Amino acid sequence: MARNKYPEETRNLIIDTAAKLFIDKGYDNTSVQDIIDNLGGLSKGAIYHHFKSKEDIMNAASDKFFEEADRKMEEICKRTDINGREKIKQMLYISFFAPAQEMVFTAAPDILHNPKLLSLYLLQLQKEVPEIIEPLIEEGVADGSIQTEYPKELAEVFMLLGNIWLNPMIYQCSPEETMRKMKYYQHVLKQLGMDIVEDDIFVQLKKYTEIYEERRER
Repeated sequence: MARNKYPEETRNLIIDTAAKLFIDKGYDNTSVQDIIDNLGGLSKGAIYHHFKSKEDIMNAASDKFFEEADRKMEEICKRTDINGREKIKQMLYISFFAPAQEMVFTAAPDILHNPKLLSLYLLQLQKEVPEIIEPLIEEGVADGSIQTEYPKELAEVFMLLGNIWLNPMIYQCSPEETMRKMKYYQHVLKQLGMDIVEDDIFVQLKKYTEIYEERRER
């Protein structure tokens, strides 16, 4: 078998093709065979050379969706003209308003009932807490913008509530229920010494919940 001279191009082609299908048909309605059929002659072996499963492809597609948002967040982390609380606030805003969020909710993966996707998602959160969020909270404590004696625990609660409990792809609920949960999340963070949630985020999360509900009902 001839060796693939352009492995990165092939990998990107698989990701881009799968991402389009996930958005057009929905993640759960797209099979690996569907992806193969749209790759212009690439074999199943080409897919499994780069990815172990459809879940791995979705994870890679999500990473690609969020490249721009991740770049902006890295820039915020490096800034010296704002305090720790403001950094987390701006990163939260970028996350909620990233165009990639709408793509993911349109693809509508049912994370709760897919152990592999859920595992990949939780591993990513576990990585981000000590690498990104906890250091920023510690920075906020040091500069006086965040009041807590538990920076590690606050970082974990912030990420788990925001990315698991508020995520309609995991805790499926109506847009109205999502709004109530978001308001409570805002209240909890205030009580924990990290007042960072603005009301306009409520509307954005409601929009994503509506997109997800509509897609699941098709």
